Amino acid sequence: MELFEEEEKRVREKNAPLAWRMAPRTLGEFVGQEHLLGAGKLLRRQIESDRLSTAIFYGPPGTGKTALARVIAKTSKASFQRLNAVTSGVADLRELIDGARQRMAASGRKTTVFVDEIHRFNRAQQDALLPDVEEGTITFIGATTQNPFFAVTAPLVSRSQIFQFQPLSAEHILAMIDRALADEERGLGKMKIRLDAEARTHWANYSDGDGRRALNALEVAAMTTPPDDDGIIHISLKVAEESIQRKAIVYDGAGDDHYDTISAFIKSMRGSDPDAAIYWLAKMLEAGEDPRFIARRIVICASEDVGNADPQALVVANAALQVSEFIGMPEAQIPLAQATIYVACAPKSNASYTAISEARKDVRENPTFPVPKHLRDANYPGAKRFGHGEGYKYAHDFPRHYVEQVYGPAGKQFYRPTDLGFEAEILKRLEKLRKNEGEKGKRGKRERD
Repeated sequence: MELFEEEEKRVREKNAPLAWRMAPRTLGEFVGQEHLLGAGKLLRRQIESDRLSTAIFYGPPGTGKTALARVIAKTSKASFQRLNAVTSGVADLRELIDGARQRMAASGRKTTVFVDEIHRFNRAQQDALLPDVEEGTITFIGATTQNPFFAVTAPLVSRSQIFQFQPLSAEHILAMIDRALADEERGLGKMKIRLDAEARTHWANYSDGDGRRALNALEVAAMTTPPDDDGIIHISLKVAEESIQRKAIVYDGAGDDHYDTISAFIKSMRGSDPDAAIYWLAKMLEAGEDPRFIARRIVICASEDVGNADPQALVVANAALQVSEFIGMPEAQIPLAQATIYVACAPKSNASYTAISEARKDVRENPTFPVPKHLRDANYPGAKRFGHGEGYKYAHDFPRHYVEQVYGPAGKQFYRPTDLGFEAEILKRLEKLRKNEGEKGKRGKRERD
C-alpha cells in the first residue's frame, strides 16, 4: 500500500484530527525548519529534484518529521512505503523489501521506505535494512525523537544523512493556528470562531514547540465550547488554558534532553549564572527528573569547579544530597535550589580537579616513583629490618609544624592554587613554605661551601 494511503482516505472522510488534516501538502505550506528547508538548503534541493538519499529525520515531537515525509510522498516519483517501528516486525520489513525488488525489476521504479519511530526497531530489524540500502534497492528515511547516534545502529547511521529538526517557535505555532482557523476545506474556516489574542498567545507558549499539541488544543476548544446566541464560538484565555491543560515538558529521562539539560545546568553553575542554573533545575524537576541525580551533579560541580576557592560549597552540596534522599520531592526542591545558587555564586577553581587529572596521567605514562623508605609503613614487626620509617621527620616536632624532607617525586607540581576565594590563602601559605624551603636550601649550600 502506498505511503499514507489510509491516512489520506481518513482526511477525505473528515474523520482525521485537525493536526493531521492541516499537515502541509507542499513545501510552500511547510512551517518551520528553515535551516533545512529554506531556499537553497540541501534538503530542500534534494526534495525538489527528487534526489533524496537515505536520511534520518531527528527531533522533538510535533516538529514536522512525518509531515515532511507526507510532502515527499506527494512530490516524488518513487513508490513510497511506510512502516511504523512500534507495530511492524522483520516479516513486514522483508515483505516490503521484496515488493521493492519486484517493482524495480518490473518497471525500474524506485521505492522509498519511511520508517516512523525508527529507534523502536531492534538491532536485527535495523540490520535487515542494510543490504538493500547498500545496493540501492530502497531509499530509506527514518524518523526518530531519539539521538540517532545512540538509538540507531552505527552502520545505518553511517549510510544516512542526519537532519535535525528544531522545536517550532511561537511565531511558527501562531501561523499554524491562523491557517487552521482560515482554511475552510481542511481546517475550521467554516466555523464562526472568535479567538482572543491572549488565548492564541497562550497556546503558542504552552505548546513548547510542538505544533500538533497547539492544533489539538484549538480543536478541543472549538468542538467543546458552545456557541453564543449569534452562533459564535468564543475561545477565551480560560477556555484555552482548559483545552491544553498542563504544559508538557519535552524531556526524555534517558535520552538527549536528560543529558543536554544536566549539561546546561552544570555549565551554568560553573559559569556563575544562578538564574540560568535555577531555570534548568526547574525544568528537570518539572519533567520528573530524579532529585538524587541532580544532587549528585551539584556535589561534583562543587568539588570540580569550586574546589578550595570555597570549601564550604562541597559541604552545602553534600548536605543537599543527603536531604534529598531523606525527604524526597517536593520539599527536596528547596535544598537543591539553595545548593545550586550557592555553587553558582561561589568563587571558582578547578585546581584540585586539574591536580588529580595531571597526577593520574603522570602515574599512567611515567615510571612509578617508589615510596621513599622514610615514608613507608613502620608499624609491623620486622619493618625496621628493612629500614622502613628510618629518618622520618614528624612535622609536629618542628616549628610551625613543618619540616622539609622528600615526600614525592622531585620537581613535580600538580596542585597550582588560584588567587580566588579561600584558595588565595592556600596559595599564600604554600608560597611562604616554598620560600622557606628555598632559603634553607641556600643556607645549607653556603654552609657546605
